Amino acid sequence: MSRPVPDPAHARSNPEPAHARSNPEPAHARSNPEPGLVIVDKPAGMTSHDVVGRCRRLFGTRKVGHAGTLDPMATGVLVVGIERATKILGLLTATDKSYSATIRLGQTTTTEDAEGEVLQTVSAAAITDTQIADAVAALRGEIQQVPSAVSAIKVDGQRAYKLAREGQTVELAARPVRIDRFDVLDVRRIGDFVDVDVDMDCSSGTYIRALARDVGITLGVGGHLTALRRTRVGRYGLDEARTLEDLADEARLSYSLDEACLVGFARRDLSADEAEDTRHGRPLKPAGIDGVYAATAPDGRVIALLQDGPSRTKSVVVLRPATL
Repeated sequence: MSRPVPDPAHARSNPEPAHARSNPEPAHARSNPEPGLVIVDKPAGMTSHDVVGRCRRLFGTRKVGHAGTLDPMATGVLVVGIERATKILGLLTATDKSYSATIRLGQTTTTEDAEGEVLQTVSAAAITDTQIADAVAALRGEIQQVPSAVSAIKVDGQRAYKLAREGQTVELAARPVRIDRFDVLDVRRIGDFVDVDVDMDCSSGTYIRALARDVGITLGVGGHLTALRRTRVGRYGLDEARTLEDLADEARLSYSLDEACLVGFARRDLSADEAEDTRHGRPLKPAGIDGVYAATAPDGRVIALLQDGPSRTKSVVVLRPATL
């Protein structure tokens, strides 16, 4: 597997002329768009909000959102919801994710990634491959992780990253996260630095830059993230992701709303009466399905996302209410 070095040529690729930016809806995309998901391969140099803005113009609608923010330096899977599909984005944000990353040992930065100012440089040349493997292995499983100081977590009503950039010391409490897989792919020695390519599967809420920081702390030489590529969000992966250039050529969905729900969640087939009850928000008997699941009408359309309770279902999101 090639190492996940962001391609600088992707940074703000295909820049739009001023007249394009002033027109929020291109003429070819002004009809009411179909609801669904677009799996975008985000380029380096763009914020997740930039990608949403581009999709708003391409699909001709303001009702666009994304599941799980990627930092500007990061690339890879960004799940974008169009129209009613924005209702399921919060659920997708909470799903497990996969990443490929590069950790540089021997240097710490203010942001714990390559975009920050260098705080300290220490030779990592003496660190062995075995020591690196052990430091990575120690972070697998259920761990308590102190989030990155430049995270969006609020401290006394303000974002941690804002306080950190103002020079204030930010202390965040450790949070439980789960690292299902954390594998070393390659170790490259570059002078006094050691670059470590890794792959990982982790729970929602895991900070990859914090993993890089903690590997460096364990080894006593410091570390920061130099490259990050998200390869999966829930059941949506890079193999189905489209670049913004692809979408500019043809603005089409990766999944319709029904397809998105059936790929992302377990399925429960409803009778006609159950479907009608669900459309009106009336609870059903539990189905014995773990977690949130897609409830489908006899015609195959997804009516709602439900979750079993002790004696009745709970409507998490009603996608096709009786009033629609």
